[in-house]
Amino acid sequence: MSAQKRKRGFGHGERGQSLVELAVSLPVILLLLIGTLDFGMAIFSYAILRDAAQEGAFYGSFNPANKAEIENRARNISPRGEEGVFSSPVDLRNKTLVKVNVKAIGASCQGITKGKANSLQVSVSYQYPIIMPFAGQIISSDTITLTGTATNIILQPACP
Repeated sequence: MSAQKRKRGFGHGERGQSLVELAVSLPVILLLLIGTLDFGMAIFSYAILRDAAQEGAFYGSFNPANKAEIENRARNISPRGEEGVFSSPVDLRNKTLVKVNVKAIGASCQGITKGKANSLQVSVSYQYPIIMPFAGQIISSDTITLTGTATNIILQPACP
């Protein structure tokens, strides 16, 4: 009879042990999933910034003197709008969150200066908000600066 009671008591304790294991492991698993989601969204945001910089540098290779239009091309690569065709984590048109920097390397015309081809560099920066709990306290910031940069050789106008 006492052996039968021990078996019942042993089985009952295992059910409680499984519940405790779930309670301990579930927060860790959820943190890992949120971290993975956050990392994936940061990579996706970086890809958008890099594409915007490439578009601006491409336009600038044909029209390097018009910095306002280079910035406009970089900001308007995604069809984000009221119709909801594309949902991007980065609103490139928001001038307070997204910064576009255009820098000429060498002269602003097709040709070579000091043995190097004249080129144009476009950088697009964004403060990515971290959603993973406790990560902001670890790095002492709630955002990470993501910067996409592209450089193109100036194709025209020809140097005088």
